Amino acid sequence: MIPYIESHTFQIGPLTLQTWGTLVALGFVTATAIAARRAKQKNLDPKIVWDLAFWILISAMAGARLFHAIFYEPQYYLQNPLKIFDLRDSGFAIMGGFLAAAAVVWFYVKKRGLDFLAYADILVWGVPWGCGIGRIGCFLIHDHPGTLSSFILAVKYPDGQTRHDLGLYLSIFGFMIGIFFLFLNRFRHSSFVIRHSHPGFWLGIYLSLYGCGRFLLDFLRIIDTRILGLTPTQWLLIPVAIFGFWLVIRDQNKYPFQRPLRGVSGATDAAIKSE
Repeated sequence: MIPYIESHTFQIGPLTLQTWGTLVALGFVTATAIAARRAKQKNLDPKIVWDLAFWILISAMAGARLFHAIFYEPQYYLQNPLKIFDLRDSGFAIMGGFLAAAAVVWFYVKKRGLDFLAYADILVWGVPWGCGIGRIGCFLIHDHPGTLSSFILAVKYPDGQTRHDLGLYLSIFGFMIGIFFLFLNRFRHSSFVIRHSHPGFWLGIYLSLYGCGRFLLDFLRIIDTRILGLTPTQWLLIPVAIFGFWLVIRDQNKYPFQRPLRGVSGATDAAIKSE
């Protein structure tokens, strides 16, 4: 069993910092740094990744709050509308953040005449690590308690009961996807990766893995809103996972590697094929 470790704030000198917010911020910076490094490796412009970071952060926070307010606690936020803007108040749904961030990235790269899927593949490399770090904050404030369990990773709560803790599981799940990316990339010359290494491949891998894994994990939650037996997030994850699978298996002939990518600094067909 995992002991109950709780932390809402911590001190650094005279400063009092929120544990959850600090870890989310650390995860975001880490994710951006990893994506920028990946961009450089793939002959894309890492400056664009850093330029996007600010807009992704703002849109993701807004989207996560709005999704939670609309689908999870509409009555509360109708009665307390100003609470939507209070970032100290809990209530952020990561899927809303993903959707808003994706919309901002699409608008940004299309406005600059860049290839959306090429940059989406770059950005998604940082997401698992960012989620892995950020979800540690969810674990430390225990805002996602799960059903009772004797599982080895269950957490023993102060009332003496042992429960699944979705913050812990989602953190581990994020790191697992990140490690899987590294493993798959290491064997990038395998027939599977060569055959399917088209723009959108890595985005599709992430969406399908996260979509399926998170869909199953949500059944362990005990306090979420449910619609016909599923959480709002689960309903959204169904098309997300399907879209991810499609990105992975789609016909490569429709997206030949020979087409040039705008916004690529010195990219060559050989470099793209080496993905």
